[in-house]
Amino acid sequence: MTKSILAAAALALSATVAVPAAQAAPAVKNVVLVHGGFVDGSGWHGVYNALKAKGYTVTIVQNPTTSLADDVAFTKRAIAQQDGPVILVGHSYGGVVVSEAGTDPKVKSVVYIAAFAPDAGESVMSLIANPPAGAPVPPILPPVDGFLMLDKAKFAASFAADVDARTAAFMADAQVPWNVAAAGGAVTSPAWKVKPSYYLVATDDRMIPPPAQRQMAKRANATVVETKGSHAVYVSKPKAVADIIDKAANAK
Repeated sequence: MTKSILAAAALALSATVAVPAAQAAPAVKNVVLVHGGFVDGSGWHGVYNALKAKGYTVTIVQNPTTSLADDVAFTKRAIAQQDGPVILVGHSYGGVVVSEAGTDPKVKSVVYIAAFAPDAGESVMSLIANPPAGAPVPPILPPVDGFLMLDKAKFAASFAADVDARTAAFMADAQVPWNVAAAGGAVTSPAWKVKPSYYLVATDDRMIPPPAQRQMAKRANATVVETKGSHAVYVSKPKAVADIIDKAANAK
């Protein structure tokens, strides 16, 4: 008698408790992340975790930032390793790299995260040559042996104002020298002219002014999302970054 009562109770419980459904696989499962100048790919860690939780295969490119051609070659190797279509994502100078590499047939969409989105013939150097009056000036030090660095004392305020102080200090001390040749590398045929594009504007960015981000996004006819964040929004707001990538991956 007791066993039959317990069995009936278990059956009733199983009928009323909903079992969580497995998350649907993304339409495009491969994501390639490209970092910008002065940093390496480790800053994508939070975005990586968020994307992996959504079922993506994630590859992080470790560009040498020695020249645009070198960085595009590294990125194309990463694209070639994927087993299907790719969402290609670039932060900051990484936007120049993905603009050049994103015409690869495997790339479905290009996503810009507080990034440069140059037209043909443009580079980071040409895009920052004439800043509007009152725009913040990135604390870039004079080149040494052809490489650029940011002033460590001003790094947090300019690059990572919404990142915790210890992480921002680490980022400043772990800077990767950025070659002038990379900063001056011009795009030949931008991917945003032939591929769907998405752009996350960081509204508190003090490296690439938000109005410039909006202008480049509009020119690229990109789907735009704005979020409060510094230039290091990919570090401070990984969920917001993962969400726009997810949107690009699942677009019809």
